[in-house]
Amino acid sequence: MSELIGKRVLIVEDEPIISMLLEDMIDDLGMTVSARAATLAEARELARVNVCDAAILDINLRGQMSYPAAEILALRGVPLVFVTGYARDQVPPLLANAPVLPKPYQADQIAAALATVLGTRGAPCRPA
Repeated sequence: MSELIGKRVLIVEDEPIISMLLEDMIDDLGMTVSARAATLAEARELARVNVCDAAILDINLRGQMSYPAAEILALRGVPLVFVTGYARDQVPPLLANAPVLPKPYQADQIAAALATVLGTRGAPCRPA
């Protein structure tokens, strides 16, 4: 997907191996990882200051939900993709338009979700 080349993605994932695999998927798409966070505190800080075109967030970060960081990103207009084992109905209303990919996911699912939220195949997640 050439439309993704050069885009910057923030990764929020608490499992180091999954984070590395996701980074490899992002790299293979020609995208750049702008930053990584493994805790909610790191994610909230990066959500405020990191320059990115999209973000991929694991919903559960060591027992804490990533929604506070996701809400900061959404209010900044950053498109989101959630990855999780949780049901979609647990996503707060402000974030309800974000795609939710079940774990385990494949590279083509990440590519399709990013293409969708970045507007190349649909509308990005924006606050209501």
